Amino acid sequence: MVTGAQFGLPIPADPAALRGGGERFLTEAFRASGALSVDNAVTSITECREVAGGSTGRKLVLSVEYGRPQPGVHTELFVKFSRDLEDPLRDRGKTQMEPEVRFATLSRMPGFPIAVPVVQFADYDRPSGTGILITERIPFGRDGIERQYHKCLDYEMPDPVEHYRALLTALGRLAGSYGSASLPGALAAYFPLNVQGATVGKRAPHDAASSERRLAQLLHFVETRPGLVPANVRSPEFLARLREDVPRVAGHEHTIMRQLAADADYVALCHWNANVDNAWFWRDASGALRCGLLDWGCVGQMNMGMALWGAMSGAETGLWDGHFGELLELFVAETRRCGGPRLDPDRLRRHTLLYAAVMGVAWLLDVPALVHKRFGAAAPGGRTDPRVRNDESVRAPLQMLSNLLNLWERHGIGNLLDEALAEDGSVSPPAA
Repeated sequence: MVTGAQFGLPIPADPAALRGGGERFLTEAFRASGALSVDNAVTSITECREVAGGSTGRKLVLSVEYGRPQPGVHTELFVKFSRDLEDPLRDRGKTQMEPEVRFATLSRMPGFPIAVPVVQFADYDRPSGTGILITERIPFGRDGIERQYHKCLDYEMPDPVEHYRALLTALGRLAGSYGSASLPGALAAYFPLNVQGATVGKRAPHDAASSERRLAQLLHFVETRPGLVPANVRSPEFLARLREDVPRVAGHEHTIMRQLAADADYVALCHWNANVDNAWFWRDASGALRCGLLDWGCVGQMNMGMALWGAMSGAETGLWDGHFGELLELFVAETRRCGGPRLDPDRLRRHTLLYAAVMGVAWLLDVPALVHKRFGAAAPGGRTDPRVRNDESVRAPLQMLSNLLNLWERHGIGNLLDEALAEDGSVSPPAA
């Protein structure tokens, strides 16, 4: 247990500590947050079960009973911890929860523009990186809510385009509302702009030799694993371009990120990782598909292109090819409708693709080594192979790498980088 900064209560760092605190902890926590009246109490914990999922922290499904029913107080709950003390790799993402706890408080404002899980308690201790978030549990698959969709399995989703339209509409609504009368800009101090902070954790540094080795492994992977990458990224011409472009993107990472932060009209409060596994969907009275968003780790002010890549990075490659432009237009229109600035879809497209390139060079060049380590010479022949389909730790980075390579080939990332550097006044160094 550590002391939370917001309410000054001891908060548990892991499931065992929460079980130890039991009904007393939950009662004190819910009363402190205002979710539970002072004359009510948690009288019983009827279910407390750990569940897997996500890239950080441990999670619990929790069911409770109260002394008496109270409107707006939920009995079926979801508990998220910032820490995973048994897994150092997952535990390195513990800082993602700090802005998520601030966002939990913001989301309780009347008239909040999008659907998020109702928060019953949230607090965080910065020195230790320990935090807890307790919300209503979304009833996937019942009460009119569709089943939960898992990351990078969109080929099993009914009508993916309709779902991404609903998802990007929600993202645009939040981005447009931030700074308008419905979500005052005075709250910006709680979500400072930090484009470097929106990441899965601290990455290992790469010297020139290791960077060249990672790139060589990628090129070999593309050439020898045709079933795992799109056909259009295997041409010798594109691979030669990729060999030139990748070191340039890495060398200009700070310039790209600085531009993303400086383009003020394109910066807003955004969900950083709105993949479909962090969303839920239902139909309203008119039959229109609606979307709510959960898992707000790393939430903050960021370039909207960062949010778009976060939302679409795990989509089917065909959706990018057939609907990226349409979805950009939809997002731009919804942002404007909700009070945001008039955005240029082409400029937002460049922001999205350059951010994808930066993140891909930083994180996705290790996918070939991951596949080799996991499968050796007996690598799967395609994404639907059960060894890929049933393992998100392989399935997700592999699909994101495929999307990145496809976008690089179709949209000319090297040319987009040249445009950005010309606008910045920078001179591109020779390819490594």
